[in-house]
Amino acid sequence: MANQLFAKKSIDKLISDSEEPERQLKKTLGPWSLTALGIGAVIGSGIFTVIGTAIAGQTFEVKSVLHAPLLEYLIYQSPTFGRPGAGPAIALSFLLVAVACAFAALCYAELASMIPIAGSAYTYTYATMGELIAWIIGWDLILEYAVSNMAVSVGFSEHLVNLLDFFGIHLPNAWMFPAYLPSGSSQFEPGWHFGFNVPAFLVVMLLTIILVRGIRESARTNNVMVVLKIVAILVFVSFTAHLINPGNYKPFMPNGWGGVLTGGAIIFFTYIGFDSVSTAAEEAKNPQRDVPIGIIATLAICTVLYVAVVLVYCGVELWSSPTTNSAAPVVNLLRKLDKPWVRIIVLSGAMLGMISSLLVFQLGQARVWFAMSRDGLLPRLFSHVHPKFRTPDTSTWIAGFVVGIPAGLFDIGTFADLSNIGTLFAFVLVAVGVLILRYREPDRPRGFRANLEWMRWLALPIVITATALYGWGLIGRPLWFASLVLALLARFLYKSLAPVLTIFTCLLLMAGLPIMNWLRFFAWLGIGLVIYFVYSRRHSEFAKASG
Repeated sequence: MANQLFAKKSIDKLISDSEEPERQLKKTLGPWSLTALGIGAVIGSGIFTVIGTAIAGQTFEVKSVLHAPLLEYLIYQSPTFGRPGAGPAIALSFLLVAVACAFAALCYAELASMIPIAGSAYTYTYATMGELIAWIIGWDLILEYAVSNMAVSVGFSEHLVNLLDFFGIHLPNAWMFPAYLPSGSSQFEPGWHFGFNVPAFLVVMLLTIILVRGIRESARTNNVMVVLKIVAILVFVSFTAHLINPGNYKPFMPNGWGGVLTGGAIIFFTYIGFDSVSTAAEEAKNPQRDVPIGIIATLAICTVLYVAVVLVYCGVELWSSPTTNSAAPVVNLLRKLDKPWVRIIVLSGAMLGMISSLLVFQLGQARVWFAMSRDGLLPRLFSHVHPKFRTPDTSTWIAGFVVGIPAGLFDIGTFADLSNIGTLFAFVLVAVGVLILRYREPDRPRGFRANLEWMRWLALPIVITATALYGWGLIGRPLWFASLVLALLARFLYKSLAPVLTIFTCLLLMAGLPIMNWLRFFAWLGIGLVIYFVYSRRHSEFAKASG
């Protein structure tokens, strides 16, 4: 049994399995389509919704240890009423997360160039750490994709209500809101009510039909939405930048670095999705070249857009205002500024962002199930390929109902943190996989290598800058010490710096999430382990080979 738990699938066998005619996916995606796919996943509801919580902070009615970010509790060991906001320093939070994702992107790009197979982190861990860890990460990706899509589809419905209200159209509330609202709303008391969130359900099912018909059609649909929502973001920045009041940037860091870290842990939700480019590697025309381009270009474009949005927003509106501390701060700001047509453009862009995010995450979720089924860890019906469209139709339909029905019943936007911790955990394992493969198969051809050789020349400047800032009192001793460690790593371990820093930065962001979130994450993994030992271990390819 122990041998099976840690049995690894050879990279050559992974590639040969993907080339079986009855389970082969059509290769139609180039670098532009992959980049658009990544932007479609990344720029979704997050930039229009969770930035409010990250800027203003989050307050709970009851003081509890479970609400405290893990790192804060380890330092102060006290319960809390909430999480501190980043304030205008949310721009630094975005840059912190961008750095963490950049290192992870380099690791994904290296593995994707070596293992151009559907399944993303699941496939990579199967080839590096064995069946049990592969199952854990596959189960973890189900959490990432499914829960985030449920939250996004509910957010889409709420924005649709806002859009219809702009045109004076009012539909029955019972069919526009989830059946269960734990905190209530202006229309309903807290708890259950008769109804179903029809828009949330319908948008998921319509996208499911598009995905079943084919990846080329899905990519074309996504490309159009990507262009339109980038235009919406640029419109917001362009039409409000002249209203910036420099005084609103003071204090820039109202809650210090703790607020920046907590803000980063919250807005990490806005970056979830760039790794979904690698889930479509099997459908890329030239995956060794195109997947790394798609991942890195996605990250660069999205970071520039995000930082522009939050700098303009915080320059126009106070970080502590009620407008900021809302579920739709960008749209509410435009309503407050009385810019109806800018508001309608941004609102439309937000909805398109959610649709394209749903599209890519549903695509990625079905591909992960497809890969797990092909390995025997899930029933074979999940790896069925449509005879005409050559897409994993069964897993796509199941993913549609798994997301659509709960989205109609529950308000689960608060589960964004759960998606965050699942994704960060996946990034850590991908980085470990890079280190393992470099040790175990150093001579295997790599279309892309995540080396940071140029970083060794920055070691001395890092030490000088950090020491000067520490001497001037601009940074504390912990940050100064961390800078010295970074300089040593850059000087002597530059070839392994990307995966090492991926592990460090992701664990740091995970430490900024509440303890309750960690408990939910471990509970989810526990359920997954039960399923693995009851079903998956007995039906995997390695079990059949040993039997």
